[in-house]
Formats: sequence, structure tokens, C-alpha cells
Amino acid sequence: MSTDTQKPIVEMRHVKKAFGYVRALEDMNFSAYAGEVTAIVGDNGSGKSTLIKILTGCIKPDAGEIWIKGKCFFSLTVKQSMKEGVTAVYQDLALDNCKDCAGNIFLGRELMKYGILLDHVQMRRKTEELLRSLHISIPDITQPVEKMSGGQRQALAIARAVYAGGDIFIFDEPTSAMGMKETARIMKLFMELKKEGKTIILISHNLFQVFDISDRICVIHNGRFVDSFLTKDSSPQKLHKLIVEKEEELSDEKMAW
Repeated sequence: MSTDTQKPIVEMRHVKKAFGYVRALEDMNFSAYAGEVTAIVGDNGSGKSTLIKILTGCIKPDAGEIWIKGKCFFSLTVKQSMKEGVTAVYQDLALDNCKDCAGNIFLGRELMKYGILLDHVQMRRKTEELLRSLHISIPDITQPVEKMSGGQRQALAIARAVYAGGDIFIFDEPTSAMGMKETARIMKLFMELKKEGKTIILISHNLFQVFDISDRICVIHNGRFVDSFLTKDSSPQKLHKLIVEKEEELSDEKMAW
């Protein structure tokens, strides 16, 4: 857990992004620290996905600064973001449904033998070791992803992110398709990553899950920063009230206009 004197690993300052006439982000600020889970919460359309896609280099901001480990960027490419240790698991998971577990874990970084042949045996062995270390249960790792359950696919995407390395992990609704046991395993994995000093950014609509796992919470609404605070200083009820009150406040502003 960070202290008041510790600097954030990730900091986004006064970030703006518009798509035509739609302002996705307006003067957005965000910080995340090593050894912590920082949750980003807000209603659908609040700008959460745009924010993290700017951090991963998928979207170029119109203005603002992105600070990662003390380095300042005005925009990032995907390659630059990965070089700085940023790894993301999006809601769509970005898995190849025609490939098996090993094919997805090693997608784009396949192991070779004799320099010309795919080493399927080695990739499957390493995949089994990885899944076992993460306590992820997929009975048949040779079946294509399209035949797996939603929870298994989500767990596989998270395993691939962990294998890719890095020290800044972004998870967008990571347990939305999981049952209670699978969710508990993933929450345990997050705790282990925290102990290793990793920086975890979590997007979730499950406020009770947010309070179970996060150290800090950043609230955004309609692309604007609302508040940021230590999780221990709030509650699901207070957070829900804050989100609702902000929605009502903005609705009143529109009516007055």
C-alpha cells in the first residue's frame, strides 16, 4: 500500500478526448500506485473504457499528460505502453476462438524448435504450469476457446496477461462471466499481484467486489473526474449515493440550461 509521500506509478493529468461533438473525457485526472488496486467506477458511458484505452495506447488523447514511472507522454502507442509494462484485459477478451489455451497464451510470441517449427509440446507444458500456478481450472486445455465457458475464457485472458509480464495490469470487468468459485480465485490472484508490488487498475460495476479488493476508488461521470479516495474511508452505500447524486446534479444542470 502506498503512503502519502509515495509517488503514483501511473498518473493522467487534465486528459481530454472528444469523438466529433461527443466529449468522452473532459479534464480527467487519475492516479494509481504500486502494490495497490485502484478501482475506476461510474455509469455506462462515463468514459472508463476511453480512459484505459488512452493508457494502453489504443486511443490518442486530444490534450493532457500521461505519466508512467516518472516519464511523461502526451500520447502513447500500443508498443510504447507495453514497453512501459502496461498490460490490459478488455471486456471482449481479444482471444482467438479457433485456438486452444496454449495457442492463446503464446499468441504472437510462439515458442519454436529448430528455429522453424512450433514447439507445441513445450507451449502446452508451460501453459499447464501457468494455469496451475494461478489456480485456474480448465479440464481440457487442448479444446478451442470457442468451446469453453465464459468464465474459463475470462480466466484464460487473465492468465495470458500475467504471462505477458509487466507491472501495471488493467482489468475491465474481469469477473463478469464467472461463477463464485472462479471469482474467488481471481480475487486471490489480484491479492498475490498486489503483494508482488504490481499496480492494478480495475473497472467494475460490482461495488461490493470493489470494496473487497480495492485500496483506492476513482469516481468518474460523463467523462469528468468526480472524486478519488481511499476505499477504507467509504462504503458501497456512500459510493452509490455519490454516483446517484452526481447524476441528479448533472440532470438538473441540463434542465436549467
